[in-house]
Amino acid sequence: MGQRAFLCGNEAVAEGVRLSAPHVIAAYPITPQTVVVERLAEMVEDGSVKAEFMHVESEHSALSASMGASAVGARTFSSTSSQGLVYMAECLHYASGGRFPIVMMNANRSLALPWSIYGDHRDSMSLLDCGWIQVYTEDAQESLDMVLQAYAIAEHPEVLTPVMINLDGFVLTHTYELVDIPAWEQAREFLPPYETVNKLDFDAPKNMAFSSNPGNNLEFKLRQHRGMLRAKELIAETDGRFQAIFGRSYGGLTEAYRCDDAELIVVSVGSVTGTCRTVADELRNEGWKVGVLKIRFMRPFPEEEIIAALRNAKAVAVLDKDISFGYEGTVFTNVNSALSKAGAEILKLNFIGGLGGRDISKDHIREMYRRLQDGLDGIAQENVQYLGLGVAIDERG
Repeated sequence: MGQRAFLCGNEAVAEGVRLSAPHVIAAYPITPQTVVVERLAEMVEDGSVKAEFMHVESEHSALSASMGASAVGARTFSSTSSQGLVYMAECLHYASGGRFPIVMMNANRSLALPWSIYGDHRDSMSLLDCGWIQVYTEDAQESLDMVLQAYAIAEHPEVLTPVMINLDGFVLTHTYELVDIPAWEQAREFLPPYETVNKLDFDAPKNMAFSSNPGNNLEFKLRQHRGMLRAKELIAETDGRFQAIFGRSYGGLTEAYRCDDAELIVVSVGSVTGTCRTVADELRNEGWKVGVLKIRFMRPFPEEEIIAALRNAKAVAVLDKDISFGYEGTVFTNVNSALSKAGAEILKLNFIGGLGGRDISKDHIREMYRRLQDGLDGIAQENVQYLGLGVAIDERG
């Protein structure tokens, strides 16, 4: 029998890691993810996790240690945030190129400067092309469940790609809610012990983490790309298998809410989606035809699912907690590309907000829907708009 407990997002992730039975946990503290490794250290100490706990000297070392352990066939876990994630940047590419199926939690937090401990998506979005699967969770239950699903996806022999589970800093990592913790036996039924041929083996010697030349580099990168594309198919299959055992489902790469007949749709990522749904319900009661599309996975990117959900809408707002400086929000760039390839003639606006932990309120989301309607009514709209600007900006920069 499982149990129900009152956990924050960080503690829910730690429970998911315990149930995944890792061999090695490599840890270095950074706000707001530190609680994860503190709880895991306690679990190793009391024997509820049979793992080697490595308290290393930096985030770069944490991921390097994870790769070394994975190279001998160990199931590994690490976690980080913000500057720690970008300090890992070199190792992120080594891990994905080496096909090491590491699972790592990232507590989304703003990047310096200006220095901030509060949340936005600048850290993970700036590393979207490092070859890791990226999933964004909405609540503590999904965070726990995604740890189990992440190992099942990453370790599949046709995928062998590391997974980054992203939780909004403080809003999700430090918010407490009731969480169902699966039984150990259920977890073992869903996630058996890790077996792989991608490891150092005296009985079957092989060359790992090697150099390439211009004659074969493209072939290795194409195989890596195909592993990511295979994950796209496997994510929905894994969610279905998870539902059969645990009774919970997250819908795969995206989750559409009241989108079937919606004329105006807001596209969101992460924990702000709940507020978007609340506003959509209020506007529905007032006669508006509105919906919400949550993107769960940014890599692999759910192009087909987004086209299917949005192609009949009249206008779409993409909410970014990120700026690709000198252009627009990163989520908007990806969504706009998908819709343009499909030839969908839809008004598309990009709203950037929530940077450095600033609240995104119900009023902000109502304003997004209103500006979409204004655009349809012929009132000119800026393609990129900013939510809740509270400080006068000198237009000269």
